[in-house]
Amino acid sequence: MTFTDMHDVTLDKIVEEGLAAADQVLYVVNPGRETVRTVVRTLWSTPDTPRVRLFVEESTLKTILGDFLVASRLADLVDEERLAVRTLDEVPRSSLLLTSGLLVSLVDGGDGTGALSATDEAFVTGTHEKYSRRWERSTSYSLRTPPLSRVRKTMAEDISEQAVEDFDTTLDVLEVARGDGKGLDEVTIALLVAANNRELLYDISRWGEDIRLASKATFSRTKNQLESDGLLDTEKVPIEMGRPRLRLVLGENALVDGEMEDVVERAEERLS
Repeated sequence: MTFTDMHDVTLDKIVEEGLAAADQVLYVVNPGRETVRTVVRTLWSTPDTPRVRLFVEESTLKTILGDFLVASRLADLVDEERLAVRTLDEVPRSSLLLTSGLLVSLVDGGDGTGALSATDEAFVTGTHEKYSRRWERSTSYSLRTPPLSRVRKTMAEDISEQAVEDFDTTLDVLEVARGDGKGLDEVTIALLVAANNRELLYDISRWGEDIRLASKATFSRTKNQLESDGLLDTEKVPIEMGRPRLRLVLGENALVDGEMEDVVERAEERLS
């Protein structure tokens, strides 16, 4: 295997070259948040790649999994057995791309990223064996976010195909889906999509709880907040027995006949 040292290049290019140089499995050891994002993005857009073993510090992983855009795609890659995730018990100083015949150290140069490859065969082999043993001793990380493919499939079945189209449009518009002023989180997205399609709060929250996206209580709290912000409103829908159910509608008349992109833009403005 060959890997040319690279300087002041993008992480995308380094990860692509690492995957190209790997045979069956590529270890990504102690990656930073942007490296994790890049690995997920590269695998997501490139169907035929070696398997990746993501060996990551738990705090880094928890932070990155707060972004639904990354977490849901990562969960899909795990389901497809293209990616495996385990946490490091001891964190090395370097970030590495590693195979049995390749060791690349990632170096942050401030204005760009560098990739320096080791040339000593014994050192590369020894390092690979070391991390292979550590990997086998560690346990798989349990992901809480459902795979994106499952989210989309069940939304089509339980809500509507149009809701899935609006959901996809929202994800395409967003760069980050974390909430807290950093994009819209997954529950907010689901509620806005439901409101754009005049769906019942009961239906969207039951769907979300069934696929373990979030609890009904979380959907209810988020709905109340979006109402307070003027983004959502509700209409009572009588039923034969029990309390009326609530139909979700958009809170601004100007958005009712608009595009989903307009809804997302307005929501980001209000919630930032």
